[in-house]
Parts: sequence; C-alpha cells; structure tokens
Amino acid sequence: MSVDRVDQRMESHLRVVSSVDDHGEHGCVARIVVDYQARLNVLNSDLILQLTAAVKSLADNERLRTLILTGAGDRAFIGGADINEMAAMEKSAAGVFITRLHDACAALRELPVPVIARINGYCLGAGLEIAASCDLRVAADHSTFGMPEVRVGIPSVIEAALLPRLIGWGKAAELIYTGRTISASDALNCGLLQRVVPSKRLDQEVEGWTNAILEAGPRAVRLQKALMREWERLPLDHAVERGIESFVAAYETDEPRIMMKGFLSRRQKRKKAE
Repeated sequence: MSVDRVDQRMESHLRVVSSVDDHGEHGCVARIVVDYQARLNVLNSDLILQLTAAVKSLADNERLRTLILTGAGDRAFIGGADINEMAAMEKSAAGVFITRLHDACAALRELPVPVIARINGYCLGAGLEIAASCDLRVAADHSTFGMPEVRVGIPSVIEAALLPRLIGWGKAAELIYTGRTISASDALNCGLLQRVVPSKRLDQEVEGWTNAILEAGPRAVRLQKALMREWERLPLDHAVERGIESFVAAYETDEPRIMMKGFLSRRQKRKKAE
C-alpha cells in the first residue's frame, strides 16, 4: 500500500513527494523524493519547507522503520541551494533562509528511525549537508560531491559542521576552503559514503539496507538512533553511561526476549541440519 502526499498547489516537477509503503508485520518504509529535475533538484525556500514538513509528518508514525531520501532523476541528489534566490537576497532574509535549511537537516537527524540517502548524481552544498544529516549514504559511481559555497561568496555553514566528524578535519578543510568537488570513489575512501555502486545497483543496495533494518528489532533500532545522536555530543564516560541506560530500556518490552528466543531457535535448527 502506498500513500502519496503531494502539494497540488506546487508547479509540476517542483515538489517534494512523500510516500509510505506498508510491509505488514515488519512496519512501514517511507520514501521522500525532491523533484526539481530542471535545476538539478536545487532547494529553494518552498522546497525546503516542503521537505521539512514531509520529514516531520513521519515522526509520530510508530510503524515507521526507515526513510529513504533521494532526488528525482539520475542527474542529481540535491544540487545545492538555489543560487538565484540567494543572489537576490537581502541581509535580513539570509538568516531566515539558512535557518530553514538547518531545520530540514535537523528534522532528518531527529527522525527516530534511520534515514538512508540514495545519491544518484550531484550532491553539492546544501545537498551534501542534507546527505550528511542522514544516517546511511549510498551513491551511484558517477556521483559528485562538494561544498562550493566559498566560490559564490558565502561560507559553508549549518550541518557542514558534521563533516569533520565524518571525514576528518583535513578533508573537510580541503572541501570547504577550495570549493572543489570529489568523485564518489574519493567520497567513499574518506568515509563520507558507506557504499558506491553502479547506477543500476543503487536500488538493490538501498533495498539490502532496508531489509536488514526491517529484520532488526524496531524498538532496538530506535533506541540505537537516539543513542547515536547522544554519542555525538557526550564525553566518552557519559556516552557509556547512556549506553547502559539504553540497554536497560530495551527490556521495558518483550522485544529482546522474543527476538533472542527466535535467534536461539534458528541456531538450534541449523545445528540439527548439519
């Protein structure tokens, strides 16, 4: 079953499309597509607001297991923020614009389930900040990555702050100071991506991650994402303490007992079959 939410007031092919697929007892998988192919799926204010609203609309879905975020077509994931809009922007509007973009990134990071970035083409500037805000990133091998803001007179900000943690201070400095782009293979080597595959295998890789998440404990995965966010900000000793608390919280439901019994039963059957 698929439920589509598209703002009919928007111009055709200038929209964010959100859908939720029901996987029965395993829960739901959501998919959000930024569709502005005429301009490499760049984000203007309207699309940013739509993206944020689409992500936030999923937050209270208790059956949700994961979100797949992608761009329409095979040329771009998100090609950046709309330069036409920013070029005409007064100082008074700059803070509103960039705060809205941060809100979109924050909504992805705060979603209680893993977010998979499916990257097929250009992933630049705001697009790379959106991708960095996702939990898992897989890209087609022709994809290109970069933070070109300094080349148009602005610094890389907001969720660009995630990059040193992901790829190290040196590589982050290279990207944000030079504005140069890197290939998908370079992005994989520096840790920005988890997987790089040919375009025809992109959906297969996404499906593999999705199926693995569907097979895991729903509550365990949600606890793990919350813990991952805390690990980013806590000193090591406190992060370990929070891990202990999260482990105990897992036993507030029957999920560990049921899943462990299932694991032991499958192992016993395999041993008998040997």
